[in-house]
Amino acid sequence: MVAGLAWSHMQASSSFRVAGALHIRGFARTSHGFTAIELMVTVAIVAILATLAGPSFTPLIERWRVRDAAETLTSTLYLARSEAIKRAGGITIDATGGWNTGWKITHTQNGVTTDIKVTAAPNKTSIAQSNSKTLLYVDRWGMLSESNGGAANAMDFVLFPEGKTQTDNAALLPVPCRRVWSG
Repeated sequence: MVAGLAWSHMQASSSFRVAGALHIRGFARTSHGFTAIELMVTVAIVAILATLAGPSFTPLIERWRVRDAAETLTSTLYLARSEAIKRAGGITIDATGGWNTGWKITHTQNGVTTDIKVTAAPNKTSIAQSNSKTLLYVDRWGMLSESNGGAANAMDFVLFPEGKTQTDNAALLPVPCRRVWSG
């Protein structure tokens, strides 16, 4: 009888504890999620760690940019060679504003010049051609030269992060003067 009275008294009460949860008039209040203070402390710690780690990523990002520019320039050279073989010459790689401002592949036939592909300037990367030429010509055999109708010659491109010297994180892109063979 005493146990029955205790149970009915707990049911009549407006709040009581059952298994760690506080019941108020039939609603359970349990803790879910994080408090605002816990969240602010976590965000502050992440911000401090990001601030400390940020400068160490700069050389990595610079290498990625240089590698991307080198791959883009290599892709341009391959496309220019294949177009020259396909169109029997008349292909020019034009970087009139300088290699840092971007370049385009053009085809000239019967005095009419058409753009084949225009490449935007590389992002925060400087490019220097070995002889400071901004026009390169590709003959009908896919051979690169620095003059229209001139002899094919080897050349180099040096790519490096903007604001650095050619010795800092530089990539050398040698361009051979041999034919591209298939088969």
